[in-house]
Amino acid sequence: MAVIGRLSRLSRLIGGELRRTFSAHGLDPASFDVLATLRRSGPPHTLTPAELMRSAMVTSGAITQRLDRLESDSLVQRTPSDSDRRVVHITLTDEGLALIDRALPDHVATEDRLLAALSTAQRDALADALRNLLESLGDSTDEQARPGHRRPEGSSQPGTATPASGSEG
Repeated sequence: MAVIGRLSRLSRLIGGELRRTFSAHGLDPASFDVLATLRRSGPPHTLTPAELMRSAMVTSGAITQRLDRLESDSLVQRTPSDSDRRVVHITLTDEGLALIDRALPDHVATEDRLLAALSTAQRDALADALRNLLESLGDSTDEQARPGHRRPEGSSQPGTATPASGSEG
């Protein structure tokens, strides 16, 4: 009970801190996730809805709602594929790229602040233990399989993602 209780408390505390960070940029966690995933994919910052859905591990309806909201805010653009009319590509607009580039440093700072009590070795051990637990429960947590995932150069933190050109966490 102690482990699950602590995980639940951490989830609430961390979630609240992340929501505050995202909110300061006019985003919610779902919108941040889509924009950051597109940013990590590298130029031209384009993925299909299916790739975004796999990254976020949500239903097609949930990803459609996120994309509708982001498109109405001019942060992403949907374009049909030239080779297959059934396929749509989702691309960050210049405005979307600028917004995620402003939000990312604050997000990384929030993560660093939240994990400041842990050494790099402790962070690595915790990430490994949580990955093992998630996998034992049937959750696919191989971050390297996520679209556009790149570990920062020199980073020893599993699960830390970064865009192709710079800094993200």
